[in-house]
Amino acid sequence: MERIKTDILVIGAGSGGLSVAAGASQMGAKVVLLEGHKMGGDCLNFGCVPSKALIAAAKQAHSMSAGDPFGVTPVTPEVNYAAAKDHVHRVIETIAPVDSQERFEGFGVHVIREYGRFISPDEVQAGDHVIKARRIVIATGSSPFVPPIPGVDEVTYYTNENIFDLRERPEHLLVIGGGPIGMEMAQAHVRLGSKVTVIEGLKALGRDDPEAATVVLDKMRAEGIEIVEDALAEEVGEDGGQIKVKTSQGSFTGSHLLMAVGRKVNIEKLDLDKGNVAHDRAVTVNESLRSISNRRVYAIGDAAGGLQFTHVAGYHAGVIIRSMLFGLPSKAKTSHIPWVTYTDPELAQVGPTEAEARKMHGSALAVARFDYHENDRAIASRKTSGFVKVMVVKGRPIGATIVGEAAGELVGAWALAIANGLKMSGVAAMVAPYPTLGEINKRAAGAYFSPRLFESESVKRVVGIVQRFVP
Repeated sequence: MERIKTDILVIGAGSGGLSVAAGASQMGAKVVLLEGHKMGGDCLNFGCVPSKALIAAAKQAHSMSAGDPFGVTPVTPEVNYAAAKDHVHRVIETIAPVDSQERFEGFGVHVIREYGRFISPDEVQAGDHVIKARRIVIATGSSPFVPPIPGVDEVTYYTNENIFDLRERPEHLLVIGGGPIGMEMAQAHVRLGSKVTVIEGLKALGRDDPEAATVVLDKMRAEGIEIVEDALAEEVGEDGGQIKVKTSQGSFTGSHLLMAVGRKVNIEKLDLDKGNVAHDRAVTVNESLRSISNRRVYAIGDAAGGLQFTHVAGYHAGVIIRSMLFGLPSKAKTSHIPWVTYTDPELAQVGPTEAEARKMHGSALAVARFDYHENDRAIASRKTSGFVKVMVVKGRPIGATIVGEAAGELVGAWALAIANGLKMSGVAAMVAPYPTLGEINKRAAGAYFSPRLFESESVKRVVGIVQRFVP
């Protein structure tokens, strides 16, 4: 058994763990990194990267049948599903060197390709290694949650961890779960030639602004996706070589089944109790992302039990590096964190939705809005479905909902404004190039000021005085 002493031990080589390891090592700390599976974690291998690559392939296929409004004769694309999956894996292979063991060893990180488990509050065993560390970072991410539906273990089903290895196009894909992952994969597959049924126990995209979600769902239904809501899956089985899902709204039969109902944090292999690390479904941490029971231990990303996004893990890495390396106080916030569902149209959010903001601020809340159909670039591109809606309190944006073309790109401006405490006047003062979708943000900010300028009697009186008396 090899014994190792280090300043920082990072468990998990996903987005957050890699960011901590690279930053800490390059700033002079001695770092050990453990990874028992694939470097790059879920995002590179099973999540963000492959899903967006498949969505891109599906968008190309869809564009071939959607050219009529532009004077381009629509054609039915010949989709090679296996070749689309080759594209997905080429994208992963292109990005993989950035997250590779060799690259991080080049930074001076000691990489051990084993799972780790606590054997004491400051020691972790990984294979034949026992690592004693001054600081331990849990960055183990999450995995697909498969609910205990009767019969599910007796059929072949897919999750985001193996759907990208499927080479045969599903004739009829059943998707249990109408959240972001389920809806993204549903639209990608219908555009690649599959019949798709989404089965959701509550409301599809139910955590999003209802008005914005409706824009997305209407488009998806128009593309041929069957979306069944309030249909709790009660039983799964096989029927004549097909998969049958029995729900409270009836039974649905298809050739393949994708489970997309949520995520569970990967903490089961860690023996957290032996490390005196408090936990429930995730590691229990304070605002500094530090364990409430073992001050040596931090948890970041999904392991910290909050928002489950790759960019949150990266943000958390910066928060704890400030604390671990420099001994400075640092707290994680969520008010400025954006997220995106990469359907077509895209659905983006930062801060509270309108309903959430009204509960928090009541009559102090103002909502500014601008619709895509009034933007010249959107009109030229025939991408006029959607809107931006900004929640404002005392002249400052606290949240924004965007649904429409490139919503994921547009929401960054509001994330910037919220993170830095900017006023709406700061966004309104921006000069956006014409014609761009970026003008939508500026016009939304202008919409906040319009009634205050054009409907104000005091403003009109001032203007009248200036016109009469100022030469």
